[in-house]
Amino acid sequence: MPWLTIIGLGEDGLAGLGDEAKRCIAAASIVFGGARHLELAGLLIHGEYHMWLSPFERSVEAVVTLRGTPVVVLASGDPFFFGVGVTLARHIDPSEMRVLPAPSSFSLAASRLGWALQDAATVSLHGRPVDLIRPHLQPGSRVLALTSDEHGPAALAALLAASGFGQSKLTVLEALGGAHERVTSQIASGFSLNAINQLNICAVEVVAGEGARVLPLTKGLDDGLFEHDGQITKREIRALTLSALAPRRGELLWDIGAGSGSIGIEWMLSDPAMKAIGIEGSAERAERIGRNAASLGVPGLIVVQGTAPAALKGLPSPDAIFIGGGGSEDGVMDAALAALKPGGRMVANAVTTQMEAVLLELHGRLGGSLIRIDIARASPVGAMTGWRPAMPVTQWSWVKPWLGKFNEESA
Repeated sequence: MPWLTIIGLGEDGLAGLGDEAKRCIAAASIVFGGARHLELAGLLIHGEYHMWLSPFERSVEAVVTLRGTPVVVLASGDPFFFGVGVTLARHIDPSEMRVLPAPSSFSLAASRLGWALQDAATVSLHGRPVDLIRPHLQPGSRVLALTSDEHGPAALAALLAASGFGQSKLTVLEALGGAHERVTSQIASGFSLNAINQLNICAVEVVAGEGARVLPLTKGLDDGLFEHDGQITKREIRALTLSALAPRRGELLWDIGAGSGSIGIEWMLSDPAMKAIGIEGSAERAERIGRNAASLGVPGLIVVQGTAPAALKGLPSPDAIFIGGGGSEDGVMDAALAALKPGGRMVANAVTTQMEAVLLELHGRLGGSLIRIDIARASPVGAMTGWRPAMPVTQWSWVKPWLGKFNEESA
């Protein structure tokens, strides 16, 4: 029988709970929740009660150790929509839980605005960088963003204005479902709302002004969107490289010799579940990668400042690896090939003869696909226009076989 009951609470507290939820709270030996949750349900709590500890992992451990004891966890709204239920489910089997959700703040906001929730982008900025909203800022789109506190709406308005979306309508929905509910709309560039309730969610109706920083949904972002010193995989080559890397949801990429971070950034833009680690020897470039990741909406990209192969030690095993620079150095390719998961993809680009020789040898020994990419760009030639070829790129892509077969082929 389930020993853990997770109950979602709205701002109306006990008034919004059903009889079953009330019975579970009253019968629980121990109740966990935030200070606000415990206050809302206080009249029904007869057992011990514990506020969440910091860091939160300590409370998770405390709940797990009580396995078999009737425990209630109080949460906000829907515990499995950016909620505590998701965290607990990583440690406790769902068969041991009973979950009684309330409407999420996203559902309540959509109902107040008359929006179709399935058509709106939803993003949690609660305890997370506001930059995460950037990929969702598409002209004409609607975005619901959960914030951390009373300062969140102003920070969001500032980002919108600075990114060319200042004419977007920003609606702040506070304390939804409670006695202090308030809904206020302003234009982002003229945002002046103050004394905001710390429990709020923001709705954005996106309007893109001239020069707005809109991130296209296709691969191969304009080079001008990245801060770089010339060490960048150019737009056309990047699109072909990402196609060869073939991102799949939730996978981890190693970008060895990351330069500006463009490959890892576009890898992560494929889906919110994507992960990437950029390995870069230059401290200056490593800092630049972090700035690019934030400004392009993927602040979770991890940057390791160091030189391969030494910098690869201890990193989690990747599902895919891209090598755009430094692959001709001793030991880099061997370390990358060994670290790649069976079934993982390796893509390496060469613009030097030394690196090309490495790729030719690997192709001859391991197989895979070898292509040569030649691109020319139109540019002025006196009063006329001519084609100026870019440096050709040799690209090797390969899928790692399962262990037994790979050991035989690499021997």
